[in-house]
Amino acid sequence: MINANILAAISVAIAVRAIVSLYSYSGQGQPPMYGDYEAQRHWQEITTNLEPKYWYKNTSENDLLYWGLDYPPLTAYHSYLLGIIAGKYNESFVGLTKSRGVESETHKAFMRLSVLFADVVIYLPALVLLCLVIVNQQTKKSLLVYLIPMILYPGQILIDNGHFQYNNISLGLFLLAIAAICKEKYYLGSFVYTLALNYKQMELYHAFPIFIYLLRTCFDQKSFSQKIKKFSLVASIVVSTCVVLWLPWLGSLNSILEVVGRLFPIGRGVFEDKVSNFWCVVNVVYKIKNKLLNQQMAMLCLSVTAAFVLPINVHLFFNKRKETFLLSLVSTAMTFYLFSFQVHEKSILLVAAPALCLFNSYPLETLWFLEITVFSMFPLYVKDGLAMPFFVLLLIYHIFVKDIILKEFNYRQFNNRVLSTIFSTSVYFMFIIACVSLFAPAPTNYPHIWSLVISVYSFAHFFLYFCFCIWQQFVNDFTKIKAA
Repeated sequence: MINANILAAISVAIAVRAIVSLYSYSGQGQPPMYGDYEAQRHWQEITTNLEPKYWYKNTSENDLLYWGLDYPPLTAYHSYLLGIIAGKYNESFVGLTKSRGVESETHKAFMRLSVLFADVVIYLPALVLLCLVIVNQQTKKSLLVYLIPMILYPGQILIDNGHFQYNNISLGLFLLAIAAICKEKYYLGSFVYTLALNYKQMELYHAFPIFIYLLRTCFDQKSFSQKIKKFSLVASIVVSTCVVLWLPWLGSLNSILEVVGRLFPIGRGVFEDKVSNFWCVVNVVYKIKNKLLNQQMAMLCLSVTAAFVLPINVHLFFNKRKETFLLSLVSTAMTFYLFSFQVHEKSILLVAAPALCLFNSYPLETLWFLEITVFSMFPLYVKDGLAMPFFVLLLIYHIFVKDIILKEFNYRQFNNRVLSTIFSTSVYFMFIIACVSLFAPAPTNYPHIWSLVISVYSFAHFFLYFCFCIWQQFVNDFTKIKAA
């Protein structure tokens, strides 16, 4: 049962999100394209005024160059639902071709509340359920200890409630799927994860471990007929869910290709922003951007990503344990972030989400990683006018959560004290970089120097945590097998 302390913690998490919502958002007062806030509003305009077959099609009424819909059908349906509600309240919010750039206070309140509603209905309950499933000690104290770092993670708050997006829906569904799978509710987990994947295609970051874990579950059945039956049921749930969601576009191959083309725009290239991944860091010293064509770069990214993803997930198949499953989710998602094609800075949230599940086993290392994920998006916060919430939330998160972890997990040994000291030094140096970047103008010859410093610094930490998770997955499993 959830006690008063947990309800109080959830209330604080909601209040923090509401406060961040008072700040500016992506593209505020920046015509003609504005930003992600306008993109979400525009999708409401398109979906409520046009038939589904035109949602992903370039027409005179749907200019795909102006924030064309580029997420799967479930996002479109969500936009449609919000658009209907917005239109009932004020028709000017979704007027076709007439509502571009709406920035009234009433519209901002509606949009911000729609994100907060998703937090309350999907994301925060998902974290609570995940804690109940993963935490071995089912005491109220331990549940609260794990829940607080999850519900107050600044990255998701600053992006969804500040910058403005609905990652809380796709990530919330993903976390619910993980909770269901860990409770051996495989059919429910398959259904919920399929919803997550059909809300944002970036959920493919998590697809391999989930597929492998469910496949191995099918193989673990006693008889061949039971194996086939379980696999068929899981497959039928996934396929039927996709068919229902994609039904308006299944009438022709051309319609399907139009949607898929919007979801995977290869032509954009790999270098859109200064992201803390391998290719952007390499490009600092070796201009790979000028050496390879776009198609060649895509193939290189695919090859390197596959070289890491396959061993991680083959190992999972032959070592089916829940801890291995959670580690492989982090390692696989990190592989996609570090090495795949066309990565956005916000994609690090797809690594942070499964990392939240590792607080039980690796609290200090995971907290360290989560704080760096927040820092890696600092240039985006500055662009959106969210520098102040960044400093306040992350500093409180570092001091408060670290103190909880040190007390609860009794980090008293010499090695852990050393690790804690290195962790704090790393984080405070991160704050110094952020402050200096605000007040020290970049040299004329190197206008992006601070973004590059943040990218390289963050990448170094990401790669170390990536190696740490792989080490824990392979070496720890080998040790356990040998001991057994």
